[in-house]
Amino acid sequence: MTDTATGYQVIIIGAGAAGLFCAATAAERGRSVLVLDCANKVGKKILMSGGGRCNFTNLDITPANFLSNNPHFCISALRRYTQWDFIDLVERHGIAYHERQHGELFCDRSSKEILSMLLAECQRHGVSVRSGVTIDSVSSLTGPDRSDQTCKSGYAVHTKAGEYRCESLVVATGGLSIPTLGGSGFGYQLAEQFDLRLLPRSAALVPFTFSGELGEAFASLSGTAVDVEMSCQGANFRGNMLFTHRGISGPCALQLSSYWRPGQPISINLLPDSDIYPWLLRMKIESPKTVLRTLFQQHLPKSLVQLLELRFWPAKREQPVAEIASADLADVARQCADWQLVPAGTEGYRTAEVTLCGVDSDELSSKTMMSRRHPGLYFIGEVIDVTGHLGGYNFQWAWSSGYAAGQAV
Repeated sequence: MTDTATGYQVIIIGAGAAGLFCAATAAERGRSVLVLDCANKVGKKILMSGGGRCNFTNLDITPANFLSNNPHFCISALRRYTQWDFIDLVERHGIAYHERQHGELFCDRSSKEILSMLLAECQRHGVSVRSGVTIDSVSSLTGPDRSDQTCKSGYAVHTKAGEYRCESLVVATGGLSIPTLGGSGFGYQLAEQFDLRLLPRSAALVPFTFSGELGEAFASLSGTAVDVEMSCQGANFRGNMLFTHRGISGPCALQLSSYWRPGQPISINLLPDSDIYPWLLRMKIESPKTVLRTLFQQHLPKSLVQLLELRFWPAKREQPVAEIASADLADVARQCADWQLVPAGTEGYRTAEVTLCGVDSDELSSKTMMSRRHPGLYFIGEVIDVTGHLGGYNFQWAWSSGYAAGQAV
């Protein structure tokens, strides 16, 4: 340790949603807080979220909206700082917002307002926020340190700009998702350094990719959207699915990606509001001379129907529906209601909104987010094995876990 080391009561690594909110919460309690971030600008992921409008929370927050090996871990934090608490903060700062589908709340104007609010709260309570700081290493302080009376135990953060010491160290580095916005594995490296168990990570809330003939077919449909129901491994989601030049995306596909594992099939119901087989039988009577292509174009985009007829009824493309056997119509109906596809993979961390799994929640206190074996060491936000659904849930986890740690440091 050097005599020039600077001491703080709390140092937070990561100036994203969880880190900034934790900093403001701790500083409001009178703690001296320093936030360090390697990026040249803080809160980049906040700014790009929600198409620039920031889906900052959801009206319907329940533990069922989160994935974790310990599904009970998130309950305490979510109860202690709720969506209503954050909505109250947003309203106090005069930020106009609106509700979209499924309780999602977005800024009326810009994501910049949420970031500005967080920075204003930090400034009001005296938080020091420093960006563009490269951290070389972190070490644990043990015993009294006569050279620094403000910090006799805790942790030392070694950076290119100097050394900083603290009583409490909060890791809010996020996950591996979207590295261009600062995503990295640094938080996981720190967890490993202190012997905290890590669960295997993977990209989540991410588009699926397809290869070969099917990949080429989907690429030709790029930009086509359809309302579907998708399922995999017992998870089921209803919403928009979007064909892309690499595969399929859209809210429904992103949701399902958190549950999918390589090699598993996914099921797509292309007409979730229709009982397809009875409808086709009725069409045999009401529109006997109509071909299936024309019938399905009443409900699905023409380009998609052209693909379906090549895959589901290639031998009956020009056959009037009245001439198609009921058993064959039942088969067409089954395929449309349960289109089985095996993705080649996902687009990975490059476009993933979050990282699935991370620091094992069994290593942490659900009340404070502190390591059970290392006093003063906290992990919050995406770096923990808590992953929310699409729709503002991951931001709420950032606020709730940040608050829990901020009240304890």
